[in-house]
Amino acid sequence: MNKYTETFGIDISKDVFDCYGSSQGHLQFKNTEKGFVKFLKTSKDNTLVVMEATGYYHYRLAQFLYKEGQIVSVVNPLSVKRFIQMKLAKVKTDKSDDKAICDYGIINEVPLYNALTDFQSECLQLFRWLDNLIKKRTATKNKIHGEEVLGVPSKFVFRSLVKTKKNLDKEILGIEQKLLSLVKQDQQVQLTLLQSIPGIGVKTALFLIVVTDGFKKFENAKQLCSYVGITPTIRVSGSSVRGRSRISKVGNRKLRNLLFLCSFSACKQNKGCREIYERITNKGKSKKLALIAVSNKLLKQAYAIAKSGNPYDASFVSVVKIK
Repeated sequence: MNKYTETFGIDISKDVFDCYGSSQGHLQFKNTEKGFVKFLKTSKDNTLVVMEATGYYHYRLAQFLYKEGQIVSVVNPLSVKRFIQMKLAKVKTDKSDDKAICDYGIINEVPLYNALTDFQSECLQLFRWLDNLIKKRTATKNKIHGEEVLGVPSKFVFRSLVKTKKNLDKEILGIEQKLLSLVKQDQQVQLTLLQSIPGIGVKTALFLIVVTDGFKKFENAKQLCSYVGITPTIRVSGSSVRGRSRISKVGNRKLRNLLFLCSFSACKQNKGCREIYERITNKGKSKKLALIAVSNKLLKQAYAIAKSGNPYDASFVSVVKIK
């Protein structure tokens, strides 16, 4: 049974957000600060507000409501989509969507939203912009190579490309230095501890600290591994379905990719990771599977070291047996 006085389902877009209250029905407000305040006036005590994670649009409203003391839940859009399909709905409009989100919030035990700190918000924006600039720099490098292969490249185009690459190098270096400065101010000790783990570089250490809020968001390493999406999923049904075990991939893709890149050096330099890698490959399993297991081990090491406050020590790394 729903424990809240009222549940709101919100479908948000660029200009407006449509709401459906379990007792008030359909409402609509502008997606502005004034609209947020008007919506807040309609909510009662012990009200739950449920919305989908829709990138930029949901973020401002979720942060505003959280800071005003409202109970907020931001859910995976795929979960709501499957819920709507399960009901065999034939109509899809903003009004039908907000009601479906409301029903989803009433029926299911939804996770409660924790607002990002100002530190997290700025760092995550810096990381997103850094990724964007790195992609642009890679594209520029490829273009420079392409122009050189032509044999008779345009001098104007070539100079412009080289100038663009230099500017991108400068911007990327500035952002990396800013990120390092911010994290050192807030979590210098944890940054030093994480960098003591063989295989984990400064970028991965920075991102781990930012997305986990200094590992305060998780009660144990298992929760952290689930958040990143490197826990196995099993597909077995009856006597005929024997699907291959895979990692869930329902989680933070960027952190998962960073850990996978770290696993290449970790399986050579990190005692615990090397033992896991060798054990799996010696059984004839694929190297990719072994590297994923190493990524999982790295994440568990990072959690244990950050929580204990002790730097990496190979003699204390426990060996995890893989069946």
